[in-house]
Amino acid sequence: MNASAPLAGDAPPPRAWYVAFPSLHPEPLMVAGQLRVPQGLPGPLPAVVIVHGSFGVDGRGAAMAGTLNAAGIATLEIDLWSPRRLAGALARPSHTAETLPDAFGALRYLAGRPEIDGDRVGITGFSWGGGVSMLTATRRYVREIVGDGAERFAAHAPFYPVCWAYNHRPGYEFSGLTGAPVLLQAGAEDTYDRPSGCPDLVAALSEEDRRHVRVIVYQGATHAFDRPGPAVTVNDPHANEGAGGEVTFAPNPEVTARAHRETAAFFRQALAARGA
Repeated sequence: MNASAPLAGDAPPPRAWYVAFPSLHPEPLMVAGQLRVPQGLPGPLPAVVIVHGSFGVDGRGAAMAGTLNAAGIATLEIDLWSPRRLAGALARPSHTAETLPDAFGALRYLAGRPEIDGDRVGITGFSWGGGVSMLTATRRYVREIVGDGAERFAAHAPFYPVCWAYNHRPGYEFSGLTGAPVLLQAGAEDTYDRPSGCPDLVAALSEEDRRHVRVIVYQGATHAFDRPGPAVTVNDPHANEGAGGEVTFAPNPEVTARAHRETAAFFRQALAARGA
């Protein structure tokens, strides 16, 4: 796959399966997900793990999968809440790190499939899933969950992961990165964060870590700007930089389309075949 190759928009629809695989927890959970593999392309293919937000699987992942599949990239959207019998929204684990073994389990599962190139697997996610895709980019969590082996994601594209919390709250240390590229995307109207939250985070990184991270902040975009359905307002104790309060999720189709294009281009380049 060449990073500058045309999109596979005229290809047959991707083949889809519902699959299950063990997480990498000491007592593994069985995690379900939808695997979608583009057809009519020479394999093995690159792939991206898609991780939902606090509301659970809600349409954001399916839309992203469609964009990535059209770019010739397989996708595996995983469901973190069902094996934990959680309903989503504010019924979520106490820390994002609790779900990182699920993401690394998805990576191991994909690497074992013959149609997937296990060295070219990226990860993206929304809000909670953005945090998963952030923390999996650190050597600390790679070492804690998979040891000193070579199992790591090749690229990370977190959406609005509430950047102010990183390097401020325990367990959210975003430093000592693996060296895989990271694309951070957030909205300027995100009231979990502040408009400069993600740029400030990146500016404070070491020079070595900073060179692997790119940030895009979209004007006029709230948290969950790509979430389908009408605008909603929720009260969340983590809003307003941890002070609590209301957060509005307002769909912005224009920003969503741009963010999808940016994400597809990022992964197409980051997951391009060696020598391409």
